[in-house]
Amino acid sequence: MTKKKIFPSGTAFLFGLFLIVMLVTYLLVRPPAPPPELLGVLRPEFRLLQPFELTDHNKDIFDQKRLKGKWTLVFFGYTSCPDICPATLYVLNSVQGLLEDETGEVPADMQVVFISVDPERDTTEKLAAYITHFNKRFIGATADKTAIDKLTWQFGAGYVLEPETAPGHYLVAHTSAIFLVDPLGRLVASFSQPHYPKTITSQYQKIQDYFYGN
Repeated sequence: MTKKKIFPSGTAFLFGLFLIVMLVTYLLVRPPAPPPELLGVLRPEFRLLQPFELTDHNKDIFDQKRLKGKWTLVFFGYTSCPDICPATLYVLNSVQGLLEDETGEVPADMQVVFISVDPERDTTEKLAAYITHFNKRFIGATADKTAIDKLTWQFGAGYVLEPETAPGHYLVAHTSAIFLVDPLGRLVASFSQPHYPKTITSQYQKIQDYFYGN
């Protein structure tokens, strides 16, 4: 008679636990196929942002820990920007307003972060005056050039300081996309121009439905 091979119960438990961990990891990294209307918005892979440290407009530390538990809309720019930055921040203010209109309150699980790529001119005081002009709940943040370069690289957000037209006067060419970081701290989507508040609001809600399985 052939004897049956019996695995120790501990081995079976560990193997089952391994399969569960692998399944959860797979779902976190690569969830089910998104709806067609989000194919041009969602990233092919959801990249967990590596540790970084900025200073916000209240002179508090803004790092990857402050991304956890919230949907974060991120935009890179600078306070002396003549057109793209103010226009985009007005759009983001409208997006928040549209979401507030639907529920009657500001979404507690959403935040908007404006990151300056011009730390030489954008002090925390200047950021505070600038960002609160658009929305008092928005967060402005920056850091030294080395930290900014590392963070923009993670997002794939480029910027170039153009030649001075006068001492201390120059423009900064920068990425105009709005980026979305999920509550796990992963870069999951980006919204390219043109930016329309109703379109971004709709896509944002569909992304949440997709992640929450609604």
